[in-house]
Amino acid sequence: MKNVILVVDDDKTNLSLAQRILGPQYRIAACNSGAAALTYLETHRPDLILLDINMPEMNGFEVMQKLRSNIQTELIPVIFLTADNLAETEIKCFQLGAMDFVTKPFVPDILLSRVSKTIELDQYRHHLEEMVNTQAQKITEDAMRLGRIQDSVIIGMANLIESRDGSTGKHVKNTQTYVGMIANELLSRGYFKDELTSSYIEDLCKAAPLHDVGKIKIPDAILQKPGKLTTEEFETMKLHTTHSRKIIQTIIGDIEDEHYVRLVEDIALYHHERWDGTGYPAGLTEDNIPLSARIMAVADVFDALYEERCYKPPVRPIERIMQIMSEGRGTQFDPVIIDVFVDMLPQLKNMLEK
Repeated sequence: MKNVILVVDDDKTNLSLAQRILGPQYRIAACNSGAAALTYLETHRPDLILLDINMPEMNGFEVMQKLRSNIQTELIPVIFLTADNLAETEIKCFQLGAMDFVTKPFVPDILLSRVSKTIELDQYRHHLEEMVNTQAQKITEDAMRLGRIQDSVIIGMANLIESRDGSTGKHVKNTQTYVGMIANELLSRGYFKDELTSSYIEDLCKAAPLHDVGKIKIPDAILQKPGKLTTEEFETMKLHTTHSRKIIQTIIGDIEDEHYVRLVEDIALYHHERWDGTGYPAGLTEDNIPLSARIMAVADVFDALYEERCYKPPVRPIERIMQIMSEGRGTQFDPVIIDVFVDMLPQLKNMLEK
């Protein structure tokens, strides 16, 4: 199929000459004014525009400005037609975005060559854009696929570790769900605006499954003990937080997303800190505890109470859990986060009691 060229010139002789020179190789559309050309372009998309500069009412430069300000026409290549050989005119042609210019009267071989080269160059540009877009899409798809694989590996590893204490991986899935619910509720209410964003919540939910990864280094005799831990055993159990950070630094510490790595480390290391400073491992207080860890603390305790463990039966009903956790407001938990979580009771009942 022949390429379409729109010739815009108020001189009928020039239109006829362009038709005779270009007609054998191209389909020619002709307009005798800038306004007529803009009307034509509302419904047609030529491969090239030959645009006369000196036209009454609307000159070629004015037409060109309108073409470049319209998303439908901004990429159509333009060659200016002019009888003006001034350097200023040539400079303005290229400043406005023309691909080339041809002087009048037309020299057939020159006009054909300029038109052919311009169309060829534009087709190459289109081809290059398609290649770039295709490659970019492939890279995006590959990154998403690798991300899904990474997430699956992380969750699988976390589930394997959690299963050692008899929770069969439910704790990983549950806490990830609760973390997302709490964070989104905080976001919707306008809390922690300096930190809490949609991308932060996405990273937070991806990080949550690794919060107890350090338990892999805790002996089974302690993890699976049905009764209360001794003081010495509890000190050993507390080490899972620092073990977690070391393991995280080993397995994902070298990835480029430093924010995500820091988020995972904060959750793993500090989710047993308490608002009043009596938690572990660092005894941090209040806002010194990272937001991610303060959110994780609420989700972690709720699931520990709601689900059965080797050392305790589940607590029921949910209202009782909320009462217990509310008693930790301002001592164990961030007051804002626990207040919002308690308000989420209807959502939790609807989800858990189906």
